[in-house]
Amino acid sequence: MSDKIYNVLFLCTGNSARSIIAEAILNRLGTGKFKAYSAGSQPKGEVHPFALQLLKGLNYDTSFARSKAWDEFAAPGAPQMDFVFTVCDNAAAEACPVWPGQPMTAHWGVPDPAAEGSEAERHFAFAEAYRMLNNRISIFVSLPMPSLDKLALQKRLDEIGRNIPKAG
Repeated sequence: MSDKIYNVLFLCTGNSARSIIAEAILNRLGTGKFKAYSAGSQPKGEVHPFALQLLKGLNYDTSFARSKAWDEFAAPGAPQMDFVFTVCDNAAAEACPVWPGQPMTAHWGVPDPAAEGSEAERHFAFAEAYRMLNNRISIFVSLPMPSLDKLALQKRLDEIGRNIPKAG
């Protein structure tokens, strides 16, 4: 069981910022234990330039980053997901596809960093979204997966989504 690599899908409506950032973080922090993907219900078709700038500035390889529809992961031959997390409130309220294998799900809502505001405010919002996602994903990757039963694991996943640690 310790050799299992868990597949994780991060969902957001546009798949241009938060879900892309979460995918990058988990693929770095969870190397060898997790494989992250991201998608959107109504993909924008491009990754937000601020998300790419932030990730590149933190030495992430962004060659993976593309905005894609969630049905790509519900199609035959797609990787079977162990976990599906929504990171925006709109995606959490939408009817999701039925995922093969009945993955565990949780809502880890993060405010939209691309929302209205000055360029400086949006850059700050992207950094804040990164901080929130990095904190949650750091907790997630440290969970003792094989020793938690499904109920205990679901409780922990829900707690991670409710816990928004403050800076400093």
